[in-house]
Amino acid sequence: MTKVVLLTASPGIFSAVMIGFGRAVGETMIVLMATGNTPVMDLSIFQGLRTLSANIAVEMPESEVNSTHYRVLFLAALVLFVFTFVVNTLAELVRQNLRQKYSSL
Repeated sequence: MTKVVLLTASPGIFSAVMIGFGRAVGETMIVLMATGNTPVMDLSIFQGLRTLSANIAVEMPESEVNSTHYRVLFLAALVLFVFTFVVNTLAELVRQNLRQKYSSL
């Protein structure tokens, strides 16, 4: 069963992974351009900023492997992953709750 299902589904799985990577990179670059890519934080909402994903994309090539900077960038990626996971999980729970609530309509 696993060999048949996995072999049959492998093109779809590969496509989903490639679309996911493309979407992540595309969204990162759009946010990077839209926010001005300013690493200095200011209290004004009209000044530029740098998001976690843009920070990782910009600074990863410049950091030395196994340095503190390199590890902090991986920590930022982990924080971004956990935050995204929590938000998506909560959204899915709300969606399932609403689906059950309005399924009788």
